[in-house]
Amino acid sequence: MTILVTGATGTVGRHVVARLLDAGEKVRALTRRPDEAGLPEKAEVVQGDLALPETLEKAFHGVEKLYLFPVGQTAKEVVDLAARSGVRRVVVLSSDAVVTQLETNQDSVSEHGTVERAVEAADVEWTFLRPFAFAGNALFWAHSISTESVVRTAYPDAAQALVHEADIADVAVAALLEDGHAGAKYRLTGPESITQLAQVRTIGEVLGREIRFEELTHEQKREEMLQFIPEDSVDMILGYFVVAVDNPDVVLPTVQEVTGRPARTFADWVADHTADFQ
Repeated sequence: MTILVTGATGTVGRHVVARLLDAGEKVRALTRRPDEAGLPEKAEVVQGDLALPETLEKAFHGVEKLYLFPVGQTAKEVVDLAARSGVRRVVVLSSDAVVTQLETNQDSVSEHGTVERAVEAADVEWTFLRPFAFAGNALFWAHSISTESVVRTAYPDAAQALVHEADIADVAVAALLEDGHAGAKYRLTGPESITQLAQVRTIGEVLGREIRFEELTHEQKREEMLQFIPEDSVDMILGYFVVAVDNPDVVLPTVQEVTGRPARTFADWVADHTADFQ
């Protein structure tokens, strides 16, 4: 049996590939640039693009299970091809945006909702993973931390239940390899709701050095982000922080319920990424 991992070089996908290989599974990893994939040698790395379904027919040959990275524009074509090719189990990397339905996050709601609907309509067994904010979003601060030992951002009291990408992968692998997850819609969080100010303090504690926090206004942060991120995404992110000040992310036990062990803390995530902040 072959398991196809799409988005195999992504933050979560790399962990999914590694854990499936550790479990002794035959893994086919899909990427647009195989020569740059840097995946384990045991993985069968193949070229393909979810945005171009016509490039995927060979990738699906002999595949029974699929880890699906979300690409809404071609989701129906990709899922239909998967089902016709013999895929019977699909685990989707979705987003909790489809649950919270924030007005500032409608692009994500639409993208992930489109993928979920396409999978639900297909003749396959499915599981949806709906993570909250990734702990990896803290990497936006990596440059200023490494060069100036400072974080400049707005909304220090915005509290997030940040989830480690490895926990998302562990739940994905459980859903791929074990029975009993069909039809599940797993909302995934870390084990704590931690403010942005506390995140910065945690990074400093793990790195063993002081990191200053300089608070920006909403407009200052927006102008800074617009240099690197599309306007819709900037407003989505800041809108989320506005809500999270008075309405912190809830903490859910899903990771422990599915995997049998507690979710990794934000400090755990920082320890796994110390090199990124040096």
